[in-house]
Amino acid sequence: MNRFRIGVLALTALSVVLVWALPAVASPSKAHATAVTVTAGSPSEFKFKLSKAKVPHGTVTFTVKNVGSVPHDFKIAGKKTKLLNPKQSATLKVTFSKAGKFKYVCTVPTHETLGMWGNLTVT
Repeated sequence: MNRFRIGVLALTALSVVLVWALPAVASPSKAHATAVTVTAGSPSEFKFKLSKAKVPHGTVTFTVKNVGSVPHDFKIAGKKTKLLNPKQSATLKVTFSKAGKFKYVCTVPTHETLGMWGNLTVT
């Protein structure tokens, strides 16, 4: 009879552990996705304005809008948009697997030297 009670107790304990652990295993955590709006040509023609200067690591979707009067592009972490004419926009997805500062820049000749660059902090 003692072995039977021990067996029932062990099965009950195992059931409690499974009921507690299964929801965590069944729904794996989703990777964090972040959206950042990038305005090229704002606050002046050769500047960028980002909606967020700091983002968590993971996938970041940059929506780049050119509100300036000359063409611009946006490059970060080795990925770049096409050349955007005034009033055009583009989307760029970048995955940051580690924390750090990542430089962004407009690659149109002379635009970087005129101030069209910055750093995005990834935590």
